[in-house]
Amino acid sequence: MSQDVELDNVTMRFGDFTAVRNINLTVRAGEFFSFLGPSGCGKTTILRILSGFTEPTEGHVRIGGVDMAGKGPNERPTALIFQNLALFPLMSVWENIAFGLEVRGVPRDKRRKRAMELLELIAMPDAADKRISELSGGMKQRVAIARALAVEPKVMLLDEPLSALDLKLRQHMRSELRAIQRRTGVTFIYITHDQGEALTMSDRVAVMSRGRIEQVGPSSEIYDAPQTPFVATFVGENNRFSGRVADIAGGVARIETAAGLLSGRAGPALKAGDKATLFVRPERLRMGADEANRLSARIHHVDFEGSFANLFLNGAADGEIIVQAANDGALPSLAPGVELALGFAPESAVVLPTGGDAGTGAGSGEMQHAAAEVAA
Repeated sequence: MSQDVELDNVTMRFGDFTAVRNINLTVRAGEFFSFLGPSGCGKTTILRILSGFTEPTEGHVRIGGVDMAGKGPNERPTALIFQNLALFPLMSVWENIAFGLEVRGVPRDKRRKRAMELLELIAMPDAADKRISELSGGMKQRVAIARALAVEPKVMLLDEPLSALDLKLRQHMRSELRAIQRRTGVTFIYITHDQGEALTMSDRVAVMSRGRIEQVGPSSEIYDAPQTPFVATFVGENNRFSGRVADIAGGVARIETAAGLLSGRAGPALKAGDKATLFVRPERLRMGADEANRLSARIHHVDFEGSFANLFLNGAADGEIIVQAANDGALPSLAPGVELALGFAPESAVVLPTGGDAGTGAGSGEMQHAAAEVAA
């Protein structure tokens, strides 16, 4: 059975630099949980702490209620899949899968039987005697997963295992991974900087920045209801309108901007008079819509992508305004220079305190953090 993974006030320092700060989190048994963030945010450090390769400076890790302090990787109910997979080229597929069982002294016939069961699980029943060099990239990924599952871990730790694959194969392997996790019921903890991977596969996502967790929640909540400017700007595209809060009523904040008075859902710790930014997703802006929020902008260029078009416009916003319009056969003229009336509903936008977004402040601290993770 899968087991809860608890991080209790976990902090990791490398000399004077703090790579992970006061992480308090419970990953529920049987959950597909992802840590999402840019390079140097601390997510790989957390994975190393969970796997036993690094001991935290402060705090505790518990798996199934058992404190992991002092327990190395081979003493924990976890299995780790590295980015490079680390498969053995001179072994057959089934021997790769059964390697962990061989180390544990399991007889050959039982190893082979377990490997065949796992090959069925990953939909490769005829690949037992093939060499690793005969497999495609996606097949190698599945073999690495099967090898990790062979030792019956309670928790599977995955360190960006799809990063080396091309886009189509990566998208295919997302659904494969999720299907395997659902069939086995094992807790998956996944590390990635790819938003699509995290949002598509996960039951919950923790978005990280500079060693801290910015927000934890289901994918839809992370995308639709960001709680900090960093989450709003790192996860997906967002249009930004800066200004000052005029008033807040009924959970809706009105903000004075260069585009006029705009309103959206009030974020946490916001009050009248505060500097703030209104965020609205490109797909929530409507052309010619009769909405509470209205503005105008002029088309700079259009990226046509078949089923939809991304419109890039110049207007009174922080940078270009992006509108994602569905290709429903009724798109108006979208030539550069055309002025469009735009609108959006207050419930489609969120107003958050200004500062700390993903596009600012990535300086020496981020680089030092990345260097600390490599050193670890």
